[in-house]
Amino acid sequence: MNTFRKPAAVLAFTLMLVSSTIPASQAGPGSDVAGVHAADKAWETAYNAGKVEDVVALYDENAVVFPPGVAPVRGRAAIRAFFEKDLAAFAPTGMSLVLGDKPEGGVSGDMGWASGTWTAKDKSGQVLDSGWYFSVSRKVRGKWLYLRDGWNSDKPAPTAAAEK
Repeated sequence: MNTFRKPAAVLAFTLMLVSSTIPASQAGPGSDVAGVHAADKAWETAYNAGKVEDVVALYDENAVVFPPGVAPVRGRAAIRAFFEKDLAAFAPTGMSLVLGDKPEGGVSGDMGWASGTWTAKDKSGQVLDSGWYFSVSRKVRGKWLYLRDGWNSDKPAPTAAAEK
């Protein structure tokens, strides 16, 4: 992956399907959907601050992360190792990841989902990459934890010739 694509691709972002037959509540003040989105904002804040443990604490023990271009990362220990390596590469760049201001989401019982967009910016605010995310979460003891988390970049994948 190129220098900008890899760190930008690590946003939290997120991929898992929630059954379309389950009715989802719409976001509103004080709703559980707002709680799902608050977890996404907590992820964004922790990631940009390089706080691996705060990022990892947002994942269920059996969560699966689906980063672009690599095999799924299964379980909290593997997710910790993934983000330790990723943040070690991301933090020195001075980049920041920003979630879009109009995410979608829904909740049914203790299950919730969120989707939206993200943007990676350099120190001057120039956009280096952007993409989408999708997550599925479960409410555990009042806290929304990611069960599935996937994201992708809007940039085309590099060709084999370009990588050489």
